Amino acid sequence: MTKEPKNSGKQWTGQEVKQLQKLAKENTPTRVIGLKLERTEEAIRSKASEEKVSLKPTNQSPYNRSKKR
Repeated sequence: MTKEPKNSGKQWTGQEVKQLQKLAKENTPTRVIGLKLERTEEAIRSKASEEKVSLKPTNQSPYNRSKKR
């Protein structure tokens, strides 16, 4: 059985939302954001969607394309 994060079910603070935005902008993986904010990955995805924060990495090419040589 997995342990529930400390902030599970609690209201988000303004500071947590700002930290979510900052970490997402830095391409931090969702799992790591969850660990830092002590929330589940599902909660991170839900709040990011609500706040219109993209969790998609910006430094990767789409569709796993590699450069042609």
